[in-house]
Amino acid sequence: MAAPTWLTPVTLQGTTVTLRPLQTNDREALLAAARDGELWKLWFTSVPSVDSIDAYLSKAFADRDAGVALPFAVIDNATGELVGSTRFCNADVLNQRVEIGYTWYAKRCQRTAINTESKLLLLTHAFENRAAIAVELRTNWHNHASRQAIARLGAKQDGVLRNHQKMPNGGYRDTVVFSILNHEWPSVKQALASRLL
Repeated sequence: MAAPTWLTPVTLQGTTVTLRPLQTNDREALLAAARDGELWKLWFTSVPSVDSIDAYLSKAFADRDAGVALPFAVIDNATGELVGSTRFCNADVLNQRVEIGYTWYAKRCQRTAINTESKLLLLTHAFENRAAIAVELRTNWHNHASRQAIARLGAKQDGVLRNHQKMPNGGYRDTVVFSILNHEWPSVKQALASRLL
């Protein structure tokens, strides 16, 4: 059985990006990054706004303290600037499964090496340092850009959880579930690394 400290805080550093544990004093930098593209206006995402940032941070830290999540600040190595956030979440310690979620980047950083290297760092840590047997990635059915990005990583679609979550507007979210299995990781890693060359 995996240790209870399976999601021990860690800093993951790459060439383009560094993922470091999210901190309470990242509040203003998160809001600044989200303002690039007014990302909170995308109804199918969970990007924090001025109105939701405190609840966003409270949940991130509560889940971290419960041992089921590890939230990261995404730092652009070229500028030292916080440009987004991502996290390990919904960790199943007993079965050594984890999800990569809550991922968003300032508009200027979307579809760049920042996302590719962030995923490479997270997946490498999960599979090679934590011996994960599977890593999930989930997104809203209507978030077509996210679905395409997840598929480009090499993840396979497992299915759709219909009426999976209540939305703030009173509707329901259909969640598309993807995963990468431990035996698939070597080829996924090679493909991701090649995209960074």
